[in-house]
Order: sequence, then structure tokens, then C-alpha cells
Amino acid sequence: MIEFILKRLLSTIGLLLVLSAITFVIIQLPDGDYGDLIKNQAISMGGASPEQAEQLAEAARARFGLNEPVLNQYVNWLSNIVFHFDFGYSFAYNKPVMEVVGERLPRTILIALGCHIGATLLGVLAGIYAATNQNRLGDRVATLFSFVAMTVPRFVMAIIIVYFMIFAWDMGSIGAMNSPDYVFQPMSWNKFIDTLIHIWPVIFIAAFGGMAFNLRLMRGNLLDVLKMQYIETARAKGLPERRVIFKHAVPNALHSLISYQGVALPYMITGEMEAAMVLGIPTVGPLIISAMADQDTYVIGTIMLLIAALLIIGNLIADLLLAVLDPRIRLS
Repeated sequence: MIEFILKRLLSTIGLLLVLSAITFVIIQLPDGDYGDLIKNQAISMGGASPEQAEQLAEAARARFGLNEPVLNQYVNWLSNIVFHFDFGYSFAYNKPVMEVVGERLPRTILIALGCHIGATLLGVLAGIYAATNQNRLGDRVATLFSFVAMTVPRFVMAIIIVYFMIFAWDMGSIGAMNSPDYVFQPMSWNKFIDTLIHIWPVIFIAAFGGMAFNLRLMRGNLLDVLKMQYIETARAKGLPERRVIFKHAVPNALHSLISYQGVALPYMITGEMEAAMVLGIPTVGPLIISAMADQDTYVIGTIMLLIAALLIIGNLIADLLLAVLDPRIRLS
């Protein structure tokens, strides 16, 4: 087991290095840089001449190291991350990237983690119910729900919810975590309820598709397991149906579901980000949009790298859980 863990950890470190390089290449693909943004703003808003604007742009590039070769920029960025846990400097916010991202990332992860746990529990229970009531009304309703939840785009659901919040329910302070009365107050039960009132659409949208996928996966796996010979043997011995289902069938139907959990949390994070972009909730989603508009390279790269790291860590945890559940995996 220790050898299995060490192999997975070493492969994870190598994969993170590769992903950091891919991430840096991606954020360099758009035309221009922060210096060009400064130049355009100086001409359009400040009335500067092209020569003056170019001088301001070169000064910005020199300050942030954008005039160096791309390879040097990547090596400096990666070495600062590895040795100093420094993800660079935010051009637009004029402060370290981790301060900018650190203000919003905990909210994003907390919301996504809550969605992940809820979607997994509800999806697994609904999948068990649907599989044990195959072709009945409950199974058909669950199948219809999963089809709708997995096909409707999340940003479309967000737009529909925003429409109802504004025009049907007449809700104020949309696009914030709290009402104005609670913004500067310490956390309390009333503030917690107010926060839920403001962020419930994000939770609903992020968890909707995840719950549907868990439902379909659990239903399909459990139906396959229930057809196996050892299940028929257990029933022939006179074991209660509940014991047959939950002790013998469900554990063996969880293998692929546990594997899916490796990508589930990043899936919830991207779902939360999509919904937050539409609703304007101050999490990582709107920050990505503003960073792209401002050519804030290191903010975008840090967010992409952290999401990739969560995906890798999630897969590592899923592999370890599968190794505990099935001894054959740790011998492979």
C-alpha cells in the first residue's frame, strides 16, 4: 500500500509540472499583454500621445517582467511558486495574486464542497431508489430529471433564475453575498440565513448536474450488480431484501462512482463559477472575467492551476479510496 501511494504521489508531482507549463502557455495565447492595455487606456481615456502611451506601456512591462522571454517568465513564475509559494503579482489589483484569489477562493471551494457532498448523497440515494424500482413511476421521474439536469446548460439555468428573482420575486441586492444590512456585521445565524438566500441559486445550479450524474451512474451500476449470480444466491438463502441491497449490492456498485469523485469537485467548482458569473456573486467566477478583460495574466494562471491541482488531488484521493475498497487495485 505504501509503494502504491508513493507511486501515485510521484506521478502527481510530474503531472502538476506539466499542467503548470500548459497553463502558462494558454494564458500567453491572447494577443497583447498588460502593457498594451495600459497603452490603450492612456490613449482613449487619458488623452496621451502614442509616444507617451508607449512609454507607459514599456514601463509597465519592465515593472512586471513582461518584456522578458516567455520561457524566463515561466521559470520565474514556477520557481517562485515552488520555493516561495508566490503566484505572482496582480497587475490590475496592484497586490500579490494570492491576496486577490485568497479573498474569493475559500468561498468558491466551500460552496463547491457543500454542493459536492449534497449532490453525492442525494444522487446515490436517488440512484438506489430508481434501481430498486426499475420501470416504475419513481424510476421514470428520476430518469427524466437526470436527462433534463444533464442537458440544460448551467448558464441558461442561471439566467432563468435571475429573471424570476428580479421580475417575479422582486429580490434586491442581487450579485452580492449579503444584504447591505449584514455586509459589515460578524457572522451570526441571521447573517448565515441571509447568505443562503443570496447564494442558493449558485448552490442549486452547481449541484443540479452533479446529482443527476451520480443518480444515473449509481442506477446503472446497481442494476448490473443486481443481475449477478451472488445476489441471486443471497436471495435464495432467504436474506432480507434490504440486507441484500445495502450489504452486498451497493458496495460493489460504488467503484465507478468513487472514481468519478476525482473529477466531481472541480466539476462543482466550474459549475459554481458559471453561475456566479451570471449572478455576479463575488467568488472566483467573476474574478476570471475581470482578469481576462484586464490581461491580468498571473491571476488567470493561478486560478487555472489551482483548479487543475484540485482535479489531480481529487483523482489521487479517489484512487486511494478504491485501493482501500478493492485490494486488486493496489497490486496493479
